Amino acid sequence: MSLKKNENHSMNPILHGGVPEGYEPFVLEKLVREQKKSVLFILRDDRRMEEVKRVLSFFTPKLRVVEFPAWDCVPYDRVSPRADLMARRLETLTMIADGQLSEPFILLTTVNAILQRVPPKEVFKGVSLCLRRGDTFSSDKLIEFFASNGFLRVETVREQGEFAVRGGIMDLFSPGQDKPIRLDFFGDDIESIRSFDPMTQRSLETLESLTLKPASEVLESRKDISRFRSQYGELFGSKAANDPLYESVSAGKHFPGQEHWLPLFYQHMSTIFDYVPDACLIWDYQWEVAVQARLEQIQDHYEARVEFSKVEESTYRPLPSEYLYLKSDELLPGIAISPFAAGEEDSAPMDMGGRPIHAFSTARILAESRGEKRTLLEEVLKFCGEQIKEGRRVLMTALSDKSARRLQDLFKERDLAQLMPVGTFKDLMGLPQKSIGVTVLELEKGFLASNLCVLTEQDIFGERLIPLSRTKKQSADKLLEELSSFSEGDYVVHIQHGIGKYEGLETLQAGGTRHDCLKVLYDGDDKLFVPVENIDVLSRYGSEDTQVKLDRLGGAGWQMRKARVKKRIKEIADKLMKIAAERQLRKATAVSKPSGLYEEFCTRFPFPETDDQFRAIEETIEDIAKDVPMDRLICGDVGFGKTEVALRSAFVVAAMGKQVAIVVPTTLLCRQHFKSFKERFVGFGLRVEQISRLVTQTQVSKIKKEVEEGCVDILVATQGIFSKSTNFKNLGLLVVDEEQHFGVVQKERLKERYPNVHVLTLTATPIPRTLQMALTGVREMSLIATPPIDRLAVRTFVMPFDGMILREAILREQHRNGQVFYVCPRIQDLGAIKMKLSKIVPEAKVAMAHGQMPSRQLEDVMTGFYDGKYDVLLSTNIIESGIDIPTANTLIVHRADMWGLAQLYQLRGRVGRSKLRAYAYLTITAGKSLTKSAQKRLEVMQTLDGLGAGFSLASHDLDIRGAGNLVGEEQSGHVKEVGVELYQHMLQEAVHSLRETQTDEPIDEGLSPQINLGVSIMIPENYVSDLGLRMGLYRRLGHLKEPEAIQHFQEELQDRFGDVPEEVKNLLNVVHLKNLAVRAGVEKIDVGSKGVVIAFYKNMFDNPLGLVEFINDQKGTVKLRPDHKLGVLRAWASTEERMAGLESLLKRLGDFRKSEEKKHEAAN
Repeated sequence: MSLKKNENHSMNPILHGGVPEGYEPFVLEKLVREQKKSVLFILRDDRRMEEVKRVLSFFTPKLRVVEFPAWDCVPYDRVSPRADLMARRLETLTMIADGQLSEPFILLTTVNAILQRVPPKEVFKGVSLCLRRGDTFSSDKLIEFFASNGFLRVETVREQGEFAVRGGIMDLFSPGQDKPIRLDFFGDDIESIRSFDPMTQRSLETLESLTLKPASEVLESRKDISRFRSQYGELFGSKAANDPLYESVSAGKHFPGQEHWLPLFYQHMSTIFDYVPDACLIWDYQWEVAVQARLEQIQDHYEARVEFSKVEESTYRPLPSEYLYLKSDELLPGIAISPFAAGEEDSAPMDMGGRPIHAFSTARILAESRGEKRTLLEEVLKFCGEQIKEGRRVLMTALSDKSARRLQDLFKERDLAQLMPVGTFKDLMGLPQKSIGVTVLELEKGFLASNLCVLTEQDIFGERLIPLSRTKKQSADKLLEELSSFSEGDYVVHIQHGIGKYEGLETLQAGGTRHDCLKVLYDGDDKLFVPVENIDVLSRYGSEDTQVKLDRLGGAGWQMRKARVKKRIKEIADKLMKIAAERQLRKATAVSKPSGLYEEFCTRFPFPETDDQFRAIEETIEDIAKDVPMDRLICGDVGFGKTEVALRSAFVVAAMGKQVAIVVPTTLLCRQHFKSFKERFVGFGLRVEQISRLVTQTQVSKIKKEVEEGCVDILVATQGIFSKSTNFKNLGLLVVDEEQHFGVVQKERLKERYPNVHVLTLTATPIPRTLQMALTGVREMSLIATPPIDRLAVRTFVMPFDGMILREAILREQHRNGQVFYVCPRIQDLGAIKMKLSKIVPEAKVAMAHGQMPSRQLEDVMTGFYDGKYDVLLSTNIIESGIDIPTANTLIVHRADMWGLAQLYQLRGRVGRSKLRAYAYLTITAGKSLTKSAQKRLEVMQTLDGLGAGFSLASHDLDIRGAGNLVGEEQSGHVKEVGVELYQHMLQEAVHSLRETQTDEPIDEGLSPQINLGVSIMIPENYVSDLGLRMGLYRRLGHLKEPEAIQHFQEELQDRFGDVPEEVKNLLNVVHLKNLAVRAGVEKIDVGSKGVVIAFYKNMFDNPLGLVEFINDQKGTVKLRPDHKLGVLRAWASTEERMAGLESLLKRLGDFRKSEEKKHEAAN
């Protein structure tokens, strides 16, 4: 294999055949070795660039590889490219400009990236800034560097290109860094440089030095801004005067999407070819098609912008396309590669020796049609044997560790071959000649080379979904707890006083001390001030509903309502415990998975399982293997993989000769499940049927008869399955999907008819982990809170309503045969939006759906949309929570500022379920200023994916619908009466008290002791300036119960914000004392100059004899007053002594109280 150098300078690259996908590393290595030059490899798209990067790191790890991705927004867009993507581009440009890359290296880029002009090389030469620990560097100069190099100033740094200043601490996230960095200054001296976790904000490791690079291709020094103003004025004349882009840039502020006017900031622009003038150039297979499509898109978008500005009054003034984009005659020639061998294509003069592998799917279909279930793997093994005989090493690639293990098990169980795990290509070459290696490598198709055969999971089992890139999922609980703090105007519930409206944080002054309090408004304009350390008495009401009625302070209504709900909750908890106990006494058929066949069934799942999903499957299979009837609830958002749990359980039960019934609420869901079950069970000899209104009456009667005779293994049906005319011969598993749509009576009727059947319930209603914990052992529950790993992150844009962008979004879906969800917060908006859409995109077919439509009509609309009869579904919410429409990959949200965080997150989860990139446009009214909390919600939506956060927002921002469905439909009314968080707490306490014998923890409902120490208690504004963040910290602190957790919290504050002020230390100490007071049953503590007065909860102490002993021990310094309060004489000289003395007193009281409980338990 050798390579020809192209001496011809017309745009006709020399074609080199025999380079199938995956084989590129061997060609590139040879090219670098022979020509001793860097290589510019232009891939057709991002997916190909990611794949080539992965195979290069596996097969040729010694080659230096850098990448230059394209912007991820369309030409002439309203939004900026993603921050992390911009950072990757800038890191490459600055490294090349500064000569940091020793030749030769491989520069991977795409057609879209190469067609866009870039700032000239000299702009980035020497612009990087190196800081070392111990350096003296003015923080003002550093802020100036950030401002002129495209960094954005924020309160909390979470994404690349951001910086924050808090006194002597500066946080930043620079391109080229994996983690954000925290600089600690003493004056102008850099005392420490630490990396930190963007989720928890805690420091990770200490660094000696740091290199800062520009964060934007738009550099905004005074000179650059002046140049922009002058060139913009020349191009657009007097129109520039009232232009928001012009005004924003002139004021030195970042304007969303300003990068689309990039050439106006520079005297001239360059190309990537200018950055690597001597590099050997390689064009990917089908590069011409990609170039042509992109050039047409650029021109179409430019013309559309110009046209649109004539129709609608628009301040968007597009630059002529040649300013920012190359023309086809500016592209340079080189080598073009093709997977086909020389001779298979005309003009393929060179053959590089690689060959694509033809998938085994054809052999599989033939084998399955003959009913030969094991032929596929034997066929694969036979093929591998032939390759080994011809002297090739054989490597199988899997998409995940689980897939790799499953491949090994499949071959081992059939005594076919032992697959040897390898971590590197070197490991593979070190195996004995006849061994077959297996590794985790995300590669779509395999290939053959002279000494190597690579087989992918997709080659063997057919279609798999491969991710664009994989980010490690992190837990975002802390981040969300801070973000879900109370905002002004939120409805809150005080455990003693009921529903009020939070009006903000106020600092009260008394006796020379300052105390932060939460101001809550009640009916009749009454105000209640809750000290921040008692924030735990407040919980979120949980609904954005404006019809909420406020309670009256001191009124009896709240206490009556709470008592009524508490009584009802206790009955429910009793009932649940009783059902769970009865279930343990019944017998069911224990079913275990058929080895071998089950693994093969699992391999047909085209995604790697998430940890949550894998756990849910394992728990369900374990339950079925017991001889006690299962009753498990699987909670997970749409598309999170609940159906796979049902499929695998159904397979296990049906393969052992038992019948399976799947009950769904709608005809559409019935069709969807029938289709997926039918496809997955092909070739296993199991019969799947459906009953719904789409099946004729004659067929229904026939199917029912066959079900009764046991000829049907799996039946998918709507509510008709509850009728007495449907009888099963040998029912083993009942799967109820979307349980909230069925009445409790219907489900109980089926359970009564088949009391010994395993029941698996699936629901998309969000259920918080706290509630799951509360019901452990009462109702078995699995939570799938992580979205599938292989979903492409949904690209989210927050922008003013822009008809042209929305037209483009809808047409893009039409062009790729996709569909659009257009969601509005109010029914009354639907008509006006439908008219607007008919003007903007007359060619799109729009269907309208909302909750007030008759159910049959609604189902017909949804079925029509599912069948592709409409391009856009305009609705108030995605009505069918369980519906999965993989072709719908664009979401447009009208007035996104009116939605809650959890609602937006769930809506966005409706798109992005296929190989295609999904888009979410969160639109707001142009020119309308948003509330701070709405702005924060929208910012979070944009940043969550960048953080790689896989979680359910339900536990932090649940609305009223949620928890009620868990314990029956009728409960949602009770949730409405007390608010969602308090409802959960009450349910948890009810279950807890029923199990009280198993624990020594006392239950003091709503006890939040008040402690008056006469010291300032607050987080000062000059310590944490952002109000929302301060509230989030208060809320987190309110939930801390252990001294270690409070200590960690203090360390985190020190780390994030600098030295902890005295007022904050007082706050932390009071929270610790409060926890000790709860344990001691103390309700209030008042400290004066001569001592302290302690009031017990409900004026009672659980251990009166112990209290007498405690008083006697204190030798006359403690006495019990007539009002049942405890008076303690103490003369503490300082605040520290006061804290230590109180801690000692409360610990003693707590120990006395505990000893009485232990005696009481022993007597029982």
